[in-house]
Amino acid sequence: MTRVAFIGLGRMGHGMAGRYLDAGFTVTLWNRSKAKAEDLIARGALWATSPEDAAIDADAVVTMVADDEASRAVWLGPEGAAKTAKAGTIAIECSTVSYDHAREMGRELNARGLIYIDCPVTGLPDAAAAGKLTLLVGADSADLERARPFLEPIGSTIRHFGAVGSGTVYKLINNLMGAIQIAGLAEGLAIAEQAGLDMNLVLESIQAGVAASPQVQRHSKRMVARDFSGATFTAALRHKDAAYAVKLAESLLADKPLVSRAAVESYAQAKAAMPDDDEGRMIELVSRPKKPS
Repeated sequence: MTRVAFIGLGRMGHGMAGRYLDAGFTVTLWNRSKAKAEDLIARGALWATSPEDAAIDADAVVTMVADDEASRAVWLGPEGAAKTAKAGTIAIECSTVSYDHAREMGRELNARGLIYIDCPVTGLPDAAAAGKLTLLVGADSADLERARPFLEPIGSTIRHFGAVGSGTVYKLINNLMGAIQIAGLAEGLAIAEQAGLDMNLVLESIQAGVAASPQVQRHSKRMVARDFSGATFTAALRHKDAAYAVKLAESLLADKPLVSRAAVESYAQAKAAMPDDDEGRMIELVSRPKKPS
């Protein structure tokens, strides 16, 4: 039976790992906290003591971790998956990492005989659990075809942007635009509140207006209601992604990315105040009235 090692069981990774069980793969799991794996183990998944242990005899290793540091640790650390992954193993990085890191990991893992697929994803946790994510792939075309049987269980759409690193470029663009929209929305709603506008009418107008992107549609309701339960994306994660995107922009663009940097600063404040809460809570930071002079 085809074996998949899945590393990282956060909000997205848990549902993705479950999809491999649904598809009939033998699935070995590793996560920093075993508690997050208990229900998957009850469904038939195997538990590994480390990424190194999980990768033994795996046909594919899939990672969904927080950042560059975590990715390097689970692949190349003292107990990293690359230590035991056999030559020809498909190494699928679904984490949102920096562009430089994705390319570096491609070189490092290819040198060890692994086939590296740069594959960040878009979609919410319910889409992850349903196998309806959009996969943003950077890979050699032949490598993508070899990896496809391991991608189809988790994604309903595969977008191939080019060589390794190109999927990450688009993911960073996507998440940077989201950061700009959400930070701008928080500031706009705060202005409306302090100006005394009817917030139900403001919300109705925003929802029907030209600026109503999916991010704005979802977060405007939560911000006005101050209902941040069921967080799907935290301030700390959005800040990390936006910072990676700004770093990439600074390496490619002649002028400084001023709008992007402003969004990063907004998220830096939200991260400092509420790192693990829903990113939309940043409205609580910007909605305080100005003190009389």
